[in-house]
Amino acid sequence: MAIPQTKMELRPMGNTGLKVSAVGFGASPLGSVFGPVAEDDAIATVREAFRLGINFFDTSPYYGATLSEKMLGKALKALQVPRSDYIVATKCGRYEEGFDFSAERVRKSIDESLERLQLDYVDILHCHDIEFGSLDQIVSETIPALQKLKQEGKARFIGITGLPLDIFTYVLDRVPPGTVDVILSYCHYGVNDSALLGLLPYLKSKGVGVISASPLAMGLLTEQGPPEWHPASPELKSACKAAVAHCKSKGKKITKLALQYSLANKEISSVLVGMSSVLQVEENVAAVTELEGLGIDKETLSEVEAILEPVKNLTWPSGIHQN
Repeated sequence: MAIPQTKMELRPMGNTGLKVSAVGFGASPLGSVFGPVAEDDAIATVREAFRLGINFFDTSPYYGATLSEKMLGKALKALQVPRSDYIVATKCGRYEEGFDFSAERVRKSIDESLERLQLDYVDILHCHDIEFGSLDQIVSETIPALQKLKQEGKARFIGITGLPLDIFTYVLDRVPPGTVDVILSYCHYGVNDSALLGLLPYLKSKGVGVISASPLAMGLLTEQGPPEWHPASPELKSACKAAVAHCKSKGKKITKLALQYSLANKEISSVLVGMSSVLQVEENVAAVTELEGLGIDKETLSEVEAILEPVKNLTWPSGIHQN
């Protein structure tokens, strides 16, 4: 039975021709990385996301040690809609057992991912957290291997992901134009850190689509607070906690404010948010709808920005290290 989709803003992804939902579905929580998620709940969550106009789903073999891909695969199959109705990104190079950006592992990785996702191809295949490997290997070995997979039709487009912003310019300056289609940056376009802003004109000049993940700074901007392993400094954690408390005292949700802040920049193709329940999906979509209608709560935003000003763009040196 066809699922009637409601309208959500679709944005162009660089020069790919893809039109992705302004909010993207981050599927890492489906791998039970933030707490257990039952299969039925995963399927219901993806179904509701699709029904409400989300067409972009992002995963990785690293999330939940391949569980995220398996769950997303089952959920997408359960939609029973044409493959062209949704856009899927997965990753290669980072696994539960460690990092491997070799051409041989990339080739093996996509076949394993496609089997778990129950798909013939992915729309985007990213090199995952490239700062943990050799950037020269990424340029000379990994990306050429991805290009072959593109020619074979296993991946339509190629991306790179990571935390430090200089990794993107390093790689893009060393590959022919049009080689890398998309970048995925995380924790650098939110109310506490908007460092990605300085890179957007460069990325646009390269025709590269921009995905910004984790507008909630991996839990810093949530009422429950960040997980224990969060690499932020005590100073940054403390300021974010104060911002959360301020919003709560006004009866406002910092999660909604933070998501709307990230969504307001149309230069970003999609803002990825991790979701594992129907309620989360509905709240995230409501935040988009409200932003389009009423706009952002400017008063609360300026108060939150004042609280976070001393730690603005204060980051940690690298991505999430393995436990």
